[in-house]
Amino acid sequence: MMELHLIPADAPLPGEAALAVGLFSDTLDAGLTELNTRLGVSLANLVSQRKFNANTGEALALHPLGGTPQTLLLLGLGERSGHTLQGLQKAAVRGARVAQDQAVKTLVLDLPRAELDPTAALQKQAMAVRLAVFQDLRFKGKGRNGDKASDKKDAPPPLDDVRIICPGAQAAVLERAESICAGVELARELVAAPPNVVTPLSLAATAQQLAEDYGLALRILEQQDCERLGMGSYLGVAKASALPPRFLHLTYRSDEPVKRRLALVGKGLTFDSGGYNLKVGPSQIEMMKYDMGGCAAVLGAARALGQLRPKGVEVHFISATCENMVSGDGLHPGDIITASNGVTIEVNNTDAEGRLTLADALVYACNLKPDAVVDLATLTGACLISLGDELAGLWSPDDDLAADLLKAAQSSGEGLWRMPLPASYLERMKSPFADLKNTGPRAGGAITAALFLKEFVSQDVAWAHMDIAGTVWSDKGHGDNPAGATGYGVRTLVEWVSIHATD
Repeated sequence: MMELHLIPADAPLPGEAALAVGLFSDTLDAGLTELNTRLGVSLANLVSQRKFNANTGEALALHPLGGTPQTLLLLGLGERSGHTLQGLQKAAVRGARVAQDQAVKTLVLDLPRAELDPTAALQKQAMAVRLAVFQDLRFKGKGRNGDKASDKKDAPPPLDDVRIICPGAQAAVLERAESICAGVELARELVAAPPNVVTPLSLAATAQQLAEDYGLALRILEQQDCERLGMGSYLGVAKASALPPRFLHLTYRSDEPVKRRLALVGKGLTFDSGGYNLKVGPSQIEMMKYDMGGCAAVLGAARALGQLRPKGVEVHFISATCENMVSGDGLHPGDIITASNGVTIEVNNTDAEGRLTLADALVYACNLKPDAVVDLATLTGACLISLGDELAGLWSPDDDLAADLLKAAQSSGEGLWRMPLPASYLERMKSPFADLKNTGPRAGGAITAALFLKEFVSQDVAWAHMDIAGTVWSDKGHGDNPAGATGYGVRTLVEWVSIHATD
């Protein structure tokens, strides 16, 4: 695992390290002159020959320089007047990835933070470099020589050591960044793992390990426990699988007096075949391992918050985990099931199963009498079509809660967009045979899905729904997310809980 350190500006550079320096396009000459003095080399001709202009996103590797450092990475930041935290983050990502491509083991990162919030700037840099070079090699096979084939061909060598030049004592900021990164990495690993590895049983084991490692309370409900609570909606989905369901409930409780009780609910479908409405054609059934991305985000947040120990809050992490499979015992299209709040549901599409599991999970969460409930779910393809793979959808009837979540997402660098929640659309979910259908018409599908969930939330509890169908996975990668599982949601949840924590 990468090690992150802070060093002062006058610290000697290790001979084997690469130095990454950020330069502004409108002060490039001055920046190069300062580097000439600092390193004792002449850079102007080299930079001119390589046509490096320090525009945003540009990177230039220079080596060997005949001294220390042996490798110099110049990172373009654009004009100084446009320097932002997001630009700083992008430069850190670019520097880390170029260093990794150059087979660098140790990187010293020197990016200007003038006129930026120093705490936020340091946290952005630290998280960016660690998450940008994250590699998941657990399932790579052995090569002919007994080595992991990926170590030689598919992946660059790991960047082991990053040292960030930072004036002043900021160790607590670095520790916070590393805790959040660890949560994101856990979520990425859970989402990326195949469905024969991550199952309801293995997620329960993960929750157990988190409880032991970070002093969290844990309650795991087995099938008979859920039956006693009347969770007919959740169990209706689970019954077609050969694997038993597991309902997970982790709790973090501050040692300080609790002033806010919060609940995070994550959809936990470890595999979604679609049931009798089997996924076919472009539905990417082989990728339905990521249908537990909401659960992964919630567990990742539990890992981060368990280490950070925010004061004055009690946080419940909840997921109704199961598979959606096909069998003689499975849900039929047309079946009517009853959720734990007594609402009856006509199942007109067995591939709209996530909302059925969330229904009982939301009822359970509201029974804990929290001040607010936030659920995350890879719920609808409609949200993916609407917002793409960089923005999750946010639905909430509570303006204050929505504003806090949008603030948390912006601070964490995760894309989130508030969507409308017109009550009139609920009419499209009414059934002639039961209280509700589990799907409405195709048009407005992400909205009607959110309205369905709202029916299982107590009126006196602030609630928000985040549809992360597009953001939980990235085919090409973006920002500090490599291609594959992104760990989306962990950062936003941690920042949102932190808003409610006491100093």
